[in-house]
Amino acid sequence: MSVAFVPVQWTRAKWVYDGVLLTAVALYVGVFMGAWSMWGPAVDGWILRARAFGSCAFLLLTLILCVGPLARLDRRFLPLLYNRRHAGVICCVLALIHADAALSWYFAFSATDPYAAALGVNTNYGSALGFPVEPLGAFALLCLGLLAATSHDVWLGLLGPPLWKRLHLLIYPAYAAVAAHVMLGAAQGETSAALGWMAAAGALAVAGLHLAALRRAPDAASGAWIEVLEPEAIAEGRARVVALPGGGKASVWRHEGRLWGLSNACAHQNGPLGEGRIVFGCVTCPWHGFQYRVQDGRSPAPFTERVPTHRLKRDGARVLIEVEPLAPGSPTEGLKA
Repeated sequence: MSVAFVPVQWTRAKWVYDGVLLTAVALYVGVFMGAWSMWGPAVDGWILRARAFGSCAFLLLTLILCVGPLARLDRRFLPLLYNRRHAGVICCVLALIHADAALSWYFAFSATDPYAAALGVNTNYGSALGFPVEPLGAFALLCLGLLAATSHDVWLGLLGPPLWKRLHLLIYPAYAAVAAHVMLGAAQGETSAALGWMAAAGALAVAGLHLAALRRAPDAASGAWIEVLEPEAIAEGRARVVALPGGGKASVWRHEGRLWGLSNACAHQNGPLGEGRIVFGCVTCPWHGFQYRVQDGRSPAPFTERVPTHRLKRDGARVLIEVEPLAPGSPTEGLKA
């Protein structure tokens, strides 16, 4: 989807992407249930389904959160970002199947309503080992459902980029709740601790990759400049994308009579900033609504994301952009259009 809500047609690459994802999910669930039936402790079929679909949802959510920092560390991972919203919706469906299977077994024979029983039977909140895992799972499922329901760009337009962005940051507390749900559930169980170790490893991977991407140092400036083609054709509030030597891209924006240079990659998930527009004085990413000031590449408070900026200059009638970016968040003077 674009910022104007023009639907992107289904291409062969998108069909292949979703086909591979759904096939991987089906294979994982099938292999998990088959392997557990052969070598794992004997459990009821509802419990087995709950564990298969629940662990698949957790692994998929882990991969979703790993793709962003991986793409910032290595551009070869960028294609994996294209269908992340589809992966998020599939993850929500898997979590719903897991919840249905769990309720169908653990609370099927209770005289109390299954939902009330799931959230009210265990109230041992003062114990680490006996902490109730059901509310954690319910919170995560509520977050995933809300994010899946509002993943369409129509909601981005209805809610506005700042509110939409705040809403979708719920993915991080949801992931923390899922990880705690799995680890505490495994610690309280009487069978295998493998699922708990899997959750701990996934959480560490997500945290480690985000820290590595955050600490990545910007390249030093080299002093090379290239021409910005047809800057006069840039409409107010829009940008022209400039291909840089070495495969990178920058975006040159027109705002209030001046031209400004920014990186073309959003700090969130490397979305194409140059395909967005300026909303409320800020460059707005067309993927997830993250915003940056054209003057310094910084997100407005209370957000802290930053993107690299590029200096511009004139050489006679030509407009030039410096190839190497400044550090993320560095202010520039802009150039009179």
